[in-house]
This record gives sequence, structure tokens and C-alpha cells, in this order.
Amino acid sequence: MSLLLIAIGAILTWAVSADVSGVDLNTVGVILMIVGAVGGLISLVFWSSWGGFGGRDTAVVDRERVVER
Repeated sequence: MSLLLIAIGAILTWAVSADVSGVDLNTVGVILMIVGAVGGLISLVFWSSWGGFGGRDTAVVDRERVVER
């Protein structure tokens, strides 16, 4: 989703030359690129904390054995 926002923002900033009354498409494009970049960074931070590919393979085994004679 972040890459999509960055791509749409870049298209609006550099490829669209239309004039819309009341809306500056260049500003909208820059805002979309910033939101996409921030979203991408947040995704990377959470991806590493949740494991992602090759995550932690730790297992906690808690066994208690009672033997009575």
C-alpha cells in the first residue's frame, strides 16, 4: 500500500499537468508520497518486531516431572 501511495503521489507531482480549481495536484502528490514513505517505515519497524521472514524459532518448553516411590 505504501508503494502504491508513493507511486500515485509521484505521478501527481511530476506527470500530471492538469489544472483543477481549488486543488493543487503537486501538493497532493507530495503529501501522498510523504504518507507512503512514513507508512513504509512503520511497516518495516513492525515487520522486524513481528518476525517477518526467517523469524525467531524459539520454543519455550516448561515441563515438570514428579516421580514418587
